[in-house]
Amino acid sequence: MENVKVERKGIGFTGLLTLIFITLKLCGVISWSWVWVLAPLWIGWALVLLIIGVVALGALIADKWGW
Repeated sequence: MENVKVERKGIGFTGLLTLIFITLKLCGVISWSWVWVLAPLWIGWALVLLIIGVVALGALIADKWGW
């Protein structure tokens, strides 16, 4: 099997969205809380942690029930 090297270039969707939200906040266009302005940075990680938690909980339940 060939080793495939993937290089990411650029800022990405969430990075761009974060920069747009920060710019709008600093220019006074939006009056959102900083938590929501920076949401594109933490929502992805929150979803990953939620999925890991659900899988871990499912594994614990399956182990307890003997599945």
